[in-house]
Amino acid sequence: MDATTLGSLLVGLGAVVGAVVAYVGKRGENALTGYSSLTNDLQEERDNLKSELTAVKAERDGLNTRLAEQAALRAADQAEIARLRALIVHLGGEP
Repeated sequence: MDATTLGSLLVGLGAVVGAVVAYVGKRGENALTGYSSLTNDLQEERDNLKSELTAVKAERDGLNTRLAEQAALRAADQAEIARLRALIVHLGGEP
């Protein structure tokens, strides 16, 4: 085997190795791009869910306030009913 043939074989082998490296590198780049895209999508979804959670918490707080107001009104109504019953009994009636 002379130097020209050996050189040609080495150049051919180098070309094949270069092609394999380029192929693997491109696959890695595509995978990295896919992972970056997935990460961005997940972060966007997380942010959307956080804003929805904040809205739901605000709505829950509003409902809890309304429930507390209703409970206070009910307690006041119960006290008034008890007072009126006592007044009816005091006046000689039957509640």
